Amino acid sequence: MQRYLLALSLLLPTACMAANQPQQGYFAKRAEAALAERFSQADSNKDGKLTLEEAKKGMPRVAENFDSIDTNHQCFVTLEQLKTVMATRASQKS
Repeated sequence: MQRYLLALSLLLPTACMAANQPQQGYFAKRAEAALAERFSQADSNKDGKLTLEEAKKGMPRVAENFDSIDTNHQCFVTLEQLKTVMATRASQKS
């Protein structure tokens, strides 16, 4: 599990930077698919939204940053919000 998380953390910035490009690389697509899978697993009621409680159980790093991701203050975050935040943070690092 730790290897999976490490690989995911290394690949997610690539996925986020590639999210706005028409031709995504193989690894970017895999990282984005992994993010979507983790989101789906954490979304216990399958409504396409993560509450803080769902994030605490399935995506603890999202839970730690929940308020900054939930920019609309709706008490949930979506996969698209996660992708946007990650892309923004990745572009700030480069």
